[in-house]
Amino acid sequence: PPKRKQPPASTRAAPKPPAAPPTKRRSKLAKEHNLTPDQEAEIAEAFSLFSAPDDTAHGGIATSEIRRCLVALNAPPANQAEMNEILATVDPERTGRVGYEYFVAVAALKMQARQNGGGGEEREREEVGRAFRLFTLGREEGVIGLGDLRRVARELREEVPEAVLRDMVREATGGGLGGVGREEFEGVMRRAGVFG
Repeated sequence: PPKRKQPPASTRAAPKPPAAPPTKRRSKLAKEHNLTPDQEAEIAEAFSLFSAPDDTAHGGIATSEIRRCLVALNAPPANQAEMNEILATVDPERTGRVGYEYFVAVAALKMQARQNGGGGEEREREEVGRAFRLFTLGREEGVIGLGDLRRVARELREEVPEAVLRDMVREATGGGLGGVGREEFEGVMRRAGVFG
């Protein structure tokens, strides 16, 4: 057969650039929990490290290993109360085993909290403490009384009737006029939506 004439070099198609390395695809589970493929791989690796040799690939780990597994992910529970809550979530039937899907859900939340600055409860407590000290002139202990509210209203150049100030204290204390303690003050801040 006759040979085809080659087009001039200037009109030839440029060689294709090398293909980019294939991107990792997120699994359905990763999409559900808003995890990147790398985060999912990190969770899967930690899970497999703590699963017993006789378990299937994602068969489960002992609940006694959950804390160590979260520590390995640099997302440990803040305290024993949080650990108990995690265990109740991942093993509601108290079988002593945690399936991969349950573990991914908890690990994803912990990793995202860590990524977003973590320590939300601790930050909230610090914020409550700072606000409380503003009312009490720096005192850590004690209560916020009517006098403290009057002073703050004056400093803010707000004219607040005495009856309204009393109502504020009554609302915070559940009816009493003795003064607002730190825990009651925190409750008021939460009800007011300060912490979302």
